[in-house]
Amino acid sequence: MNEFGELKKVNIREVWNTEDMHFTPWLAKNIEKLGEVLGIELELIEKEAEVGDFSLDILAKDIGRNKNVIIENQFGNTDHKHLGQLLTYAAGYDAGAIIWIAEELREEHRRTIDWLNESVNEEIEFYGVVIEILKIDNSKPAYNFKLVAFPNKWSKSTYKSSTISSKAESYRSFFQLLIDTLRTKYKFTEASKGQPQSWYSFTSGVKGILYSASFALGSRVRAEIYIDKGDKDVNEKIFDELFQQKEYIENKFGQHFEWEKLEDKRACRVAIYRQGNIDCDEDLKNEILTWCIENLLKIKEVFILDQKIKSILK
Repeated sequence: MNEFGELKKVNIREVWNTEDMHFTPWLAKNIEKLGEVLGIELELIEKEAEVGDFSLDILAKDIGRNKNVIIENQFGNTDHKHLGQLLTYAAGYDAGAIIWIAEELREEHRRTIDWLNESVNEEIEFYGVVIEILKIDNSKPAYNFKLVAFPNKWSKSTYKSSTISSKAESYRSFFQLLIDTLRTKYKFTEASKGQPQSWYSFTSGVKGILYSASFALGSRVRAEIYIDKGDKDVNEKIFDELFQQKEYIENKFGQHFEWEKLEDKRACRVAIYRQGNIDCDEDLKNEILTWCIENLLKIKEVFILDQKIKSILK
């Protein structure tokens, strides 16, 4: 007969004594753990970010959509005060996602989040997340993010498909397949939702360094590593150091890159291209999909898994 341990819920303050001094700093350092639950690749921008006379707990970025994400944490039950703060912060940073984390999400607030997801611009997503600490008998404590209020992705996808152009829907379908393949087959990403846009970016694990696949101008498809640390001088310094390793990088990759300093922009990129566009037939579209997957995996191998090159990016 099998014997099972007893699963117990533990007082959250046994792990984090306070929300502001203990839980929020932990979450800021482990932001990707929350993203895994939501199916979003999150990158920290700032902790205690200012909004007028107020400050929000965590400002992050949804890498896939390049949208700001507001995260407000609360020990105990949710309350109206924090709901108002969330909406204030969301307006202040033009957020694409608003995440409310608490020990207990009151039913009226869960219904409010559901209503917001149904009523507000479909590009803005609202999430309610319960944080809990669990043990089995006398085991080490384990955290658990329990998603209790979230966008209805099926209905939103249907709504978007009926209102966006056929070309935008083609982009969404292509990148949905790209994301799903990279996530399930290669563990490349935790993202789960394609968007009606001509590009999609993935976190590399190094802040300010992204992998991207996109349909570029001139009927070309691009796979790239994108450098944006938030400062043009820093970005160009990294780019120049990478360029000094051009021969090493291209020999390891097995192909020449286009080295684009993007003088008129803050960011820089190192990219590889091929011909193609979203309006091609299905056979060519599948060929492009395979090309994107193969080259994103190779870019990761050359720039991130190679410690010599990764050290330049940090």
